[in-house]
Amino acid sequence: MTPPVPVERGLIIAGCSRRKKPTEKPIPALDLYEGGCIPGLRDRLGDDTRFRQRIRIISALYGLLHADSPVLNYDRRLTNLADADALRQHVAPHLNDQLGAVTHVLALVEPLYLFALEPVVHRLDAIRLYWIAAPRDWHRAAAVLDTWGWT
Repeated sequence: MTPPVPVERGLIIAGCSRRKKPTEKPIPALDLYEGGCIPGLRDRLGDDTRFRQRIRIISALYGLLHADSPVLNYDRRLTNLADADALRQHVAPHLNDQLGAVTHVLALVEPLYLFALEPVVHRLDAIRLYWIAAPRDWHRAAAVLDTWGWT
């Protein structure tokens, strides 16, 4: 049996979703998004601040968001490589700063968003990356979290 992944050693990066809660005031990112794997993450880990601190959401508009980053509803999609490259340049310095002791990353992102997560890919010698390219595939994501011991 694989030993559990300590909370401070894991990081979850989920892609934003088109479906969002209607709101006229900023709310935490993890609470805003209604599509993809976000509802599953929120249901499974959202009530525990230790785990919330280990969740990031990559947004086509805002870049890398902490689960509790306050955001407004918006409509912006990542549709081409040029936009993904611009997002990568914006996200990379922030992500690099957050990877310190991380040994496991679960990336629940479509391919263009993975391109923006270049710092993780450059550290594959030290980080075990679990990439799920179909963010709606919550069952696969949950299975990874099961192996980490994150419940």
